[in-house]
Amino acid sequence: MEWFTASGYWLSRLVLQRALAGIYLIAFVSAAVQFRALIGERGMLPVPRFVAYAPLRRAPSVFHFHYSDRFFAAWAWGGALLSAAVVAGAADAVPLGAAMAMWALLWVLYLSIVNVGQTWYSFGWESLLLEAGFLAVFLGNARTDPPVLVLWLLRWLVFRVEFGAGLIKMRGDACWRDLTCLYYHHETQPMPGPLSWFFHRLPRPLHRVETGANHVAQLVVPFGLFTPQPFASVAAGLIIVTQLWLVASGNFAWLNWLTIVLAFAAVDGSAMAELFSLPGHTPLAGAPVWYEVLVLAVTVLVAVLSWWPVRNLLSSHQRMNMSFNALHLVNTYGAFGSINRSRFEVVVEGTDEETLGGGTVWREYGFRGKPGDPRRLPRQFAPYHLRLDWLMWFAGISPGYAREWFGPFVERLLTGDRATLRLLRHNPFPAAPPTHVRARLYLYRFTTWRELRETGAWWHRTLAGEFLPPTRLAERPS
Repeated sequence: MEWFTASGYWLSRLVLQRALAGIYLIAFVSAAVQFRALIGERGMLPVPRFVAYAPLRRAPSVFHFHYSDRFFAAWAWGGALLSAAVVAGAADAVPLGAAMAMWALLWVLYLSIVNVGQTWYSFGWESLLLEAGFLAVFLGNARTDPPVLVLWLLRWLVFRVEFGAGLIKMRGDACWRDLTCLYYHHETQPMPGPLSWFFHRLPRPLHRVETGANHVAQLVVPFGLFTPQPFASVAAGLIIVTQLWLVASGNFAWLNWLTIVLAFAAVDGSAMAELFSLPGHTPLAGAPVWYEVLVLAVTVLVAVLSWWPVRNLLSSHQRMNMSFNALHLVNTYGAFGSINRSRFEVVVEGTDEETLGGGTVWREYGFRGKPGDPRRLPRQFAPYHLRLDWLMWFAGISPGYAREWFGPFVERLLTGDRATLRLLRHNPFPAAPPTHVRARLYLYRFTTWRELRETGAWWHRTLAGEFLPPTRLAERPS
């Protein structure tokens, strides 16, 4: 069937698949490096305890059948190796069926991790990566031209990401409608980046322009993805530019990068090749019948499953970042329906003194990404995901968000757990664990230009209250 493939999108597919494999690589490495402290056998929320009460049908994962930290590490590093191979072109060097098997294996590997990750993996970009990875299975490889239907399914995915985010804002906080949300957001977002201070200090009229442009990019531009070329490419380009603005202004793991990658499904590959003076592309032989049947079946599946996200988009009670099935297929997306006006940070401290008093010296633990030392400029970590740091931001909003894991976290600080300490930037007790740990809540704000010049501090913080009183182990290990 001539209509089945689109030879003009060969370069778009190449960019999309290689970059998507790169994001998979980052996700698997993040899982391999962080899992022991978070969900390992001795982690804060252990996988064995979770699979004991979570049925397989609700959280399908290989770890229902076997779990050990060594097995999880092999699983995650295996995913990283396979991702690296696909980035290097392995999926284009093998027959079509083998390439599809490689992409399917990547999806299964990461699905097994996400479905036992619990609150550490409850972010929308986990489902977005799985949905994109599933569609990539049917995008083909260098042995056939890209199938038109899968390109449309990818555009539908980008549309839901952008339009869902736009609707949740217009239905949510009033500051999105009066264009004032960015008076606060650059300062109060989960994990600011090195340029966030400067974005926050832009003149307020520019913040209003930012907000208005964001509404256009999320509520109007996505419809252009379904228009003929070159308009679809223009729409994709505007989405890419908007996402790069978000990349520069904060750390949102791979959410923005993955949206950029998926937008290439609407970019005219032939025009892109001509722009960069790349060799022309000769249309390939027709796709095998079995492949066409699979693509048609997947298209019907996505169309049926789209009922739930479409209903959610049209609902006045729209929910954001929700999966309607355990396989994370055809999800609904959205972010920041409401904006915090103030930033509260949980500062964790310890002491090695046995008896507490007014003169007790407390020393602060340092986190890699979340604000702590006021003189430390926020760092750029995205697309890498610092899961503990993100959850600490939620803890600052309400202790209820940390009820499951904060107690186990403190316990591991008191025992000097190496896996937990490796998640931190600075351990003030390198020789022996502290006798007591406490947590206090501080109000943080970005300094002014004058304060920055005079003190060298990027943040100003004020003690707001106690988050956790001084705590020690019931019985200290000998």
